[in-house]
Amino acid sequence: MATTTSRSCLQYLLHLAQDNLDFRLPEIKALLALRGKPFLPDANFKEKSPFWCLDGLCEEDVRGIMARSVCAKSALELWGHGKSHSELKTSLLNYPSANMLPFMQKDSTYRINVYTFNKTLEMADRIKRIDSLEYLPFEGTVSLKSPEHIFCLLEDYGTDPNNIPEHPDYIYFGRWIVDGQRELIRSHSVKSRHFIGNTSMDAGLSFIMANQAKVKENDLVFDPFVGTGSLLVACSQFGAYVCGTDIDYNTIHGKGRSSRKNQKWRGPDENIRANLRQYGTEKMYLDVMVSDAAKPVWREAELFDAIITDPPYGIRESTRRTGSHKDITKPPDGIYAESHVPVSQAYHLSDIFTDLLHFSAHHLVMGGRLVYWLPVHRPEYCEEMLPLHPSLQLISNCEQTLSSHTSRRLITMEKIKKPEELEGLAHLTDPRFCPYQGHNAFREKYFSGVNKRCGKDEEKSDVSGE
Repeated sequence: MATTTSRSCLQYLLHLAQDNLDFRLPEIKALLALRGKPFLPDANFKEKSPFWCLDGLCEEDVRGIMARSVCAKSALELWGHGKSHSELKTSLLNYPSANMLPFMQKDSTYRINVYTFNKTLEMADRIKRIDSLEYLPFEGTVSLKSPEHIFCLLEDYGTDPNNIPEHPDYIYFGRWIVDGQRELIRSHSVKSRHFIGNTSMDAGLSFIMANQAKVKENDLVFDPFVGTGSLLVACSQFGAYVCGTDIDYNTIHGKGRSSRKNQKWRGPDENIRANLRQYGTEKMYLDVMVSDAAKPVWREAELFDAIITDPPYGIRESTRRTGSHKDITKPPDGIYAESHVPVSQAYHLSDIFTDLLHFSAHHLVMGGRLVYWLPVHRPEYCEEMLPLHPSLQLISNCEQTLSSHTSRRLITMEKIKKPEELEGLAHLTDPRFCPYQGHNAFREKYFSGVNKRCGKDEEKSDVSGE
């Protein structure tokens, strides 16, 4: 059989899931960048479409992307496409036969699947679609259970469920190569995780963050607001060594009240290490420690390949920092409060993000990425609100809507130069680097919207902050 490298004019089709639409392009671009490849879509590219045709790749590149992506369902070697079945036939007949024949030998087995987007076809109609491909030189034997080769016919009926056309807008046909990693969303679901908290990050979003950070094998990844370690779980799955800090003593040590229904207290083995052990990646766990993100304990060195985090927004978890020694009030009988923070001072969101970017600029390796969530009040949002730093370049900015008036944005930044001593003054003199103070009122704006609806179930998602 001819190898894929001996064939020419290859184009690939990604079949993407229709959730987290805003995150798909940054994830695929990041995974391509890991392989040193640019994102080269065809002329018909539409970002919201479930089908993307990509050029300039080999099958090894496609398999590499799909081994990581949780936004893509599957990938095909595209053989033909068109706006109608007639155009599809013309396209397929013009496709180089040398590219087809290795997968159509007499001693091979195959199956043809029919997929439709935004429309359901009866089985009889699916069979008609398959029969209409009789002009293709299939010589092997059909095997529905365990074929050597799988071919796919995909019909796109647009994205409006209230206006489904009679005929598809576009049709694709190709050889299935590999599926994406959608199974990770189920297998790593927070619902079945050993150690969780009120703000444990959704598994799918955790993997998206790891991908956008370009986390790879043997990287060192840090989460300064580690919580129950959901982001460490995702990064360790991709072979990175992980560590983190958090100001909450009880969370770090797995003590205190449980977040699970019908469970009052956490068990003796509910901790972040146990989460990694659950998924077979305990060897990638370095450690976590109690530490204030406002007062980092790390030496001045470029330590981390990626910093991935979800800072607290002040909704379900408070935004706190330690105070001065003279303000410390010792608890009676040496018993610490549940938070185990001796002094609690306001840690404004604007300060959190300023400190986070400053820390990342100094402790990321060159080319390393910072990925974090930024909560925003949607009616007043504009890009000028994004925190900036002279050493960090904005790579992507994706929105996850939480309600009619709030959302959070996944910000990805890359270190492009070392911070200089005088750059700290830029935050005082250059308006681009002055922190936006409006973030500090996010909690009040969030609850003002909730109170106005008074009983309406309009909140679409928990606000995290792990």
